[in-house]
Amino acid sequence: MSEEQAPATARQPLEPAAADAVRAYAARTRENADRLAAVLEDIATHGLPPAEECTPWEDLREQHLARLVAQRPAVA
Repeated sequence: MSEEQAPATARQPLEPAAADAVRAYAARTRENADRLAAVLEDIATHGLPPAEECTPWEDLREQHLARLVAQRPAVA
């Protein structure tokens, strides 16, 4: 992402509802990034947890796919 910002005259203003949605998305993204950073810092400090205490990635994938299917309306 470029550090340079376009001149103010070149920007198209957002509707208030759209601006609020973008801010909410930014907040969720920041929260997720902070959560990931905390996990990585914990791993760096304390090491990896024992494999017996971890959930296999295949199980996590299947749980996530099931959530996605539940959110998506059925197509006839």
